[in-house]
Amino acid sequence: MSKLSLDDISSAIRKLDICMMTTRNGQNMLESRPMSNNRDVDYTGHSYFFTLDKTGVIQDLKAHPEVCLVYEGRNHFFTSHLYICVSGTATLIQDRAVMKKHWVKSLDKWFEQGVETPGLTLIHVKAQHIKYWDGWDEGEVAVPQHGPMRLAG
Repeated sequence: MSKLSLDDISSAIRKLDICMMTTRNGQNMLESRPMSNNRDVDYTGHSYFFTLDKTGVIQDLKAHPEVCLVYEGRNHFFTSHLYICVSGTATLIQDRAVMKKHWVKSLDKWFEQGVETPGLTLIHVKAQHIKYWDGWDEGEVAVPQHGPMRLAG
C-alpha cells in the first residue's frame, strides 16, 4: 500500500486544477460547484480561488465558511484514478495586493479588468483534513497546523 505525502498531493492538485467545492447554502443544503485553483498550487494546505462577491458561493461562505474540495484525476503513474478530498475553512479576501500574488494570466479570460474587477473576491481555503483514494489504496495526509496564514495587506 502506497502512502502519499503532502508533496504528492500538491503535485496532483496542480495537474488536476478543477475541483468541486461544496458549501452549505442558505437552505442549509450542501451545494457543489466547479472551481479552478488556476494551478496556483504550492500546496501546504492552502488553496486559492477567484470569484465575484455577488455569487452564490460567496453568500454561502459568509454564513458557513466550512468547505469540502474534491479533486479527481489520474495518479502520477497514470495507472489508476486518484481522488482527493480536502476539508477546510474559507476566508474571503478583497485586498488587491494579496490578489496580485495569486493572479495568473489565464484569469484575464474570466475577469477582464484583472484584480481591479469590481467585486472580485479571493477565496482562501485552509485545509484541516486531507483524505485520498489512489486505486485500492486510501489514506490521510497530515496538514501543517502552524496557525493561521498571515496575509500581507
